Amino acid sequence: MSMKQVDPAFTVSGSDKALADEIFKAALDVQRRTPGLESLGILEAYGIPVVKTVFAKTEEEAVKAAEEMGYPLVMKVVSPQISHKSDVGGIRLSLQSGDEVRAAYLGMMEKIPEKRPDAVLEGVQIQKMLSGGNEVIIGMIRDPTFGPMLMFGLGGVYVEILKDVRFAIAPVNEKEAREMIKGIKAYPLLAGARGAKPSDIDALVDAILRISRLVCDFPEIEEFEINPMMVLEERKGAFAVDMRLTLKKN
Repeated sequence: MSMKQVDPAFTVSGSDKALADEIFKAALDVQRRTPGLESLGILEAYGIPVVKTVFAKTEEEAVKAAEEMGYPLVMKVVSPQISHKSDVGGIRLSLQSGDEVRAAYLGMMEKIPEKRPDAVLEGVQIQKMLSGGNEVIIGMIRDPTFGPMLMFGLGGVYVEILKDVRFAIAPVNEKEAREMIKGIKAYPLLAGARGAKPSDIDALVDAILRISRLVCDFPEIEEFEINPMMVLEERKGAFAVDMRLTLKKN
């Protein structure tokens, strides 16, 4: 079976391919196959909402960013060598004050090198902490035969524990994107099981369509993952919280 063809008439409103192209070129110029925080700019270029994020290189920068952003906040270590931040104590949740931000920063810089002495700690990212909602994952791996394979499922730790995901060959249309979402076993959680408010399924469909367009526009993307994407209740949207992206070697 050959790869699905991209319909040239299929476009996503609000996308800026040229801006994303600049970010990719900058990464390739410094031979960086795994772009850092700048990769969030790629999502924004394609109209995918991102949780407000600020990069801080020092303790003082972290506190200043936190005071300007407001609480509660999340802090995550930034290091090219660390992809699973929680495994090394590289995530702090529900920070409520400047003192807590300072302590979290100092704790990371002291403890993480003990577990990962090979890792270069570039700083931390400070993010607004979203309340409520469900964590999902939207990913892509490029198959040599079928091309970009999109993946959707529950995010966070659940994706590794439950392995409840659905795949589809990109590009996908709205019907296929919706089928991916409804196809996971945990869909009732998103639909509003046991009286819970339903999640914003339309926002997830829109995100999948935009990611489908992105990975088709840029064949140099080898792997892609938003995990988690926080989907709020109906009509309140879905926001990318963390993202990993790997470019092809050549």
